[in-house]
Amino acid sequence: MRNIQVSDVTLRVWTEEMGKELSFREKLAVANALQKIRVDAVELPSHTGKEQNVVCRTIAQELSSTVTIATLDDAQKAYSAIDCAKNGRLQVVLPVSTVQMEYLYHKKAPKMLETIAKAVEQAKEYCDQVELIAKDATRAEEGFVVECAKIAYEKGASIITLCDDAGIFFPDQFADLVKQVKASCDIKVFVQPSDKLKMSAAVAVEVIKAGADGIKTAIGAPDYLSPDVLSEILRARGSDLGVSAGLDATVVHKTVDNVKDISHKASVLSGESANKNVLTFDGDCSLKEISDEIVALGYELSSNDIGKVYEEFKRVCAKKGSIGEKELEAIVASTAMQVPTTFHLINFVVNSGNIITATANVTLEKDGEQISGVSTGDGPIDAAFHAIEQTIGHHYELDDFSITAVTKGREAVGSAIIRLRANGKLYSGNGVSTDIVGACIRAYINALNKIVYTEN
Repeated sequence: MRNIQVSDVTLRVWTEEMGKELSFREKLAVANALQKIRVDAVELPSHTGKEQNVVCRTIAQELSSTVTIATLDDAQKAYSAIDCAKNGRLQVVLPVSTVQMEYLYHKKAPKMLETIAKAVEQAKEYCDQVELIAKDATRAEEGFVVECAKIAYEKGASIITLCDDAGIFFPDQFADLVKQVKASCDIKVFVQPSDKLKMSAAVAVEVIKAGADGIKTAIGAPDYLSPDVLSEILRARGSDLGVSAGLDATVVHKTVDNVKDISHKASVLSGESANKNVLTFDGDCSLKEISDEIVALGYELSSNDIGKVYEEFKRVCAKKGSIGEKELEAIVASTAMQVPTTFHLINFVVNSGNIITATANVTLEKDGEQISGVSTGDGPIDAAFHAIEQTIGHHYELDDFSITAVTKGREAVGSAIIRLRANGKLYSGNGVSTDIVGACIRAYINALNKIVYTEN
């Protein structure tokens, strides 16, 4: 029985096409949910900044499924976001229809073939697995998709994905296109069907019959095939089709519903739902308005601390004019509940790589005595947090954390904000360092000292 690979594009579609603003925690929850239903690959959204690079790396370390990311114009930079993954794949995303080639890239067919060859060749230098995503393949000139597949295969690509971005192909038409590409070279053919005509399920059946090696799915995206629908098809008629997939039919429906809940709660830039991250606050905001927003963020602060936050907020607004929620939260982390330090960071050693398990050794000082903890984790930051917990002998729920660059250049200073939950309350900590791991460790200890002070 032939195995069909399922590659899920939920995270990429949500952020790049649907405009959803997801927190790191939400992205990680979606990725873990996709792994739970056993998709073969999780496609990460393209990234452009250092913070997103850290997010992608952290997610990549968490997953045993294949992790993919688009190269954009820099294969090395893209690969740096997934080089820690157990299985990584670089994607070259280029249009192959005449209208998109000329409108988006101002290229004719021969030049696009050269572009594909060069992009695949560059990606292959950094990653063994390279995938060509042929955008708008269903509107390409006859025979051109086959030419693209051949050149990509010659340069080292192992997969080509045929996309129906226009949503115009009937199932039998898509099946014929798959057969043409399969007959041209020994490249694996994935299909990203459209549900604009409500035929994505039918397309999936026909392309599977035609020999497709993989299907792309997405949760909570109206124009995409959902993995639970594909799972039902394969559960009911997979044996008749002579195929199977790794999807776990016992949990797929419940997990898809859980991911949809994340989608509903996520802020949407298009205005379909409120986006908290684009809310701004200026110097005219009253103390009550800022106090209410602090409560909405999940913090329970004393009147004195709220006053300190408001005072710092007014000072920042006098310089910048307005700030967003993330900046307000940074003010809370750095201003509220500044307490005597129970735990002091002495030193830390972290070992990490793409072929070893990340380990961390953290030494703290408490009451003049040095205490150390050693632990492993899914990446250097996770290992460091576990080492701290081993040192103090207690586990606190990590509600969220974020990392931003506060200066530019290769020696940029990073600022980390950690949110720990203890006894139902949130405690935020802030840490700054040129070392991202160091910034996170300092932020964790900052939040930890607030918890200890409150408990005592």
